[in-house]
Amino acid sequence: MASSGVVRHHDDVATIAVLVLTGSPLFHLSIPGEVFGPRSHAPDLPSHRVVLATPEPGPVRTREGLLLDVPRGLGALRQADIVIVPYASSDPGPTPPHVLTALRRAHARGARIAGLCRGTFVLAEAGLLDGRRATSHWSSTSRLADAYPSVQVDPDVLYVDEGDVLTAAGTAAGIDLCLHLRRQLDGAEVANAVARGMVVPPHRAGGQAQFIEVPVAEDTEDDLISVAMQWALEHLDEPLGVDDLAARAYMSRRTFTRRFRASVGCSTVQWLLQQRTLLAQRLLETTELPVEVVASRSGFGSAVALRTQFSRALGLSPREYRATFTRRTAGVA
Repeated sequence: MASSGVVRHHDDVATIAVLVLTGSPLFHLSIPGEVFGPRSHAPDLPSHRVVLATPEPGPVRTREGLLLDVPRGLGALRQADIVIVPYASSDPGPTPPHVLTALRRAHARGARIAGLCRGTFVLAEAGLLDGRRATSHWSSTSRLADAYPSVQVDPDVLYVDEGDVLTAAGTAAGIDLCLHLRRQLDGAEVANAVARGMVVPPHRAGGQAQFIEVPVAEDTEDDLISVAMQWALEHLDEPLGVDDLAARAYMSRRTFTRRFRASVGCSTVQWLLQQRTLLAQRLLETTELPVEVVASRSGFGSAVALRTQFSRALGLSPREYRATFTRRTAGVA
């Protein structure tokens, strides 16, 4: 999974432009406002500018048949840090050329472009997914692969982050992707607070290449795996390996490895690394502990190992991460 890790913007307030096309569902259009906009339950939480834009300003008919007045045109995309393209129609036909041009120009000047559900097709039509991994709603992934053979379609993930372009699967996966972007804008604590306000998990378990914070096995037969995972989360400061978790689940290494991947969607080693990274992020955001202590408490063992992981996963050193996000978490209750 390629990822730019952290979104940078000049004034700590990003502009998120949501492209409204005929047939867009209201739910998709509301997600960015819920995730990036102000929260009534936490008025001190940092928020961002969310604007709606459409090819022809004025009333746009949603999938539900309602008319939504959108006063901004495609010019709004010129100022956006992030452009979100929701699902439009199940059979929308070709996207107007000037819309595709606006998306290409926004991308070329550095905006990140995100497609939700079948909005992925618009990104593919614009050529922004050529040679890249992408996903879409499960019912559309085969059609996406057939229509755009240069796109590496992954039907088994909730979202894909390729750095400058991102794509999400079905309806609720749009929330997952937007929370992922919010985490990159403002850090883990702010994103978690937003998720709490929306009464959704900050991360969902499943076959997605993403950081999974609160994984819960959904099948009864995987209860022992959940127990082992919860135990691991409470002992991240200790040396942990596959054998340790397998023993907690009373399984052989081979059986545990197979069931873990089927339940969570990644290897045990990958999951442990993700959890340690998330714990280190939270410690850097919410405490003044030295980097060496953060590395120890999160199980990296040394500041060098922590710096290496942060550089690879987030594109920042631990000190740079702390400087970027400590102030952003000041208003989190």
